[in-house]
Order: sequence, then C-alpha cells, then structure tokens
Amino acid sequence: MNILNVLRSSLLFLLLAAALAAGPITGKAVTVKGYVLDSACAFTKGLDKPISRECATACAKAGSPLVILSYSGTIYWPIGETTPSNGQNEKLLPFAGQKVAARGKAFQRGGSTALVIEKIESLGSQQ
Repeated sequence: MNILNVLRSSLLFLLLAAALAAGPITGKAVTVKGYVLDSACAFTKGLDKPISRECATACAKAGSPLVILSYSGTIYWPIGETTPSNGQNEKLLPFAGQKVAARGKAFQRGGSTALVIEKIESLGSQQ
C-alpha cells in the first residue's frame, strides 16, 4: 500500500469518526406565533393568513399537510419527534384557520424549517 492510499484511508476514517461523534441534531427551542393553514395555500396562493377555518379544515381532510405560517412569513412544517414519523394534521386540525402560539424545537435544512410541537394554543380566530 502506498502512502497516498494510507492517507486517503486515514482521512476517510477521521471523517467517519467525526460524523459519528457529532451525534443527533438537536433543535432550537422556539415559540412560533402565526396562522395554521394548509401548505398548498401558503405556497400556491401566497396567503399570509387562512381564508377561513372551513377551507383549511377541508384541505387538511383531503390530505394537504397543515403548516404554521409565522407572522414573519416563515413556514414551519410540523414533524413528529419519533422515527418513523407520523403526520401532524391530527394535532393541528383543532387550530385550522386560527392564530396560534406553538412552542417546540425548530430544525432547519436546505431553506426549510420544521417544528416538533411540544405545546400549541389558540390565540383566537383569524378574522
């Protein structure tokens, strides 16, 4: 084995060890205030708040994921904390079309923001 192969193997080993030592990614504790609406409307219609509770509920029941659109415009994708994960519409459905405050852990990757919701409460209707 020549010195170049030894160096490559050593570097690969060090990178693998560093990745394993890093462990799981931990989220940042946040409280998000915004509106619960369906993801399609947040993107395709450019809404900054839900049209109505009925509309958000109908979209969720048809399978569209509910998201939290913060007052600053950030879209938070609710995710489960377990793997395999599960859908979060059931947790958000009672708040469809409403202003909420959601506390939890935020994760960012590739321009997207996800939120593991620990507590969510209504701040009133969107109207």
